[in-house]
Amino acid sequence: MKALFLIPARGGSKGIPHKNIKPLDGKPLVCYAIDTARAVAHSDADICVSTDDDAIIKVVEEYGLKVPFRRPEALAQDGSGTYEVILHALDYFEQQGRSYDVIVLLQPTSPFRNAQHVREAMELYTPDCDMVVSVAEAKTNPYYVMFQEDKDGFLQHLLEGNFTRRQDCPIVYEYNGAVYVMNVAALKEKSLSAFTKNRKYVMSQSVSIDLDTPEDWRYAEFLLHSSKVE
Repeated sequence: MKALFLIPARGGSKGIPHKNIKPLDGKPLVCYAIDTARAVAHSDADICVSTDDDAIIKVVEEYGLKVPFRRPEALAQDGSGTYEVILHALDYFEQQGRSYDVIVLLQPTSPFRNAQHVREAMELYTPDCDMVVSVAEAKTNPYYVMFQEDKDGFLQHLLEGNFTRRQDCPIVYEYNGAVYVMNVAALKEKSLSAFTKNRKYVMSQSVSIDLDTPEDWRYAEFLLHSSKVE
């Protein structure tokens, strides 16, 4: 199984300005994803940071990884989709005569994801599935605490079920954004939202932190410093 490790890192970020190269515990955030990819990929040639930003390109190449192309501006807007970014990278490498069986998408915003997580997710992949995706058990269970308003303005359970204790509810999962192992053949046939044959790779909440806000960032720094003290 030939894998391309794709790290999407555009320059624009409103929640945490320039977060992809902001130092987290002394290391630019994108470099955590690069380190993880390097621990799993056969060579740096199979690792691609897709970015539109000169500052990110500079940081990545100073870290020793060549950025193969500059992402088109049209694919680096607030509304740009990950699917189009993936197809752009695949097309670039195919034009270079290099094809892949799977795309392993590693978002920079998951610094606690490590090589073992990626290897274990890849081991779950088989060609008959669309994707293996990392998840964590949902913090809130829709069978128990989530409601929607009906036409009369009254709250009704979002999902049907007669449960008196949260522990009795079915386990539900949420994507944590850390690892996506995607079937290239499926990607060429349909969008990510049309994927139906998805397998879960379960990660703990403690390593599922996705950095989106300054509060997320401070919490990640706290955890990194705490682990050093221990």
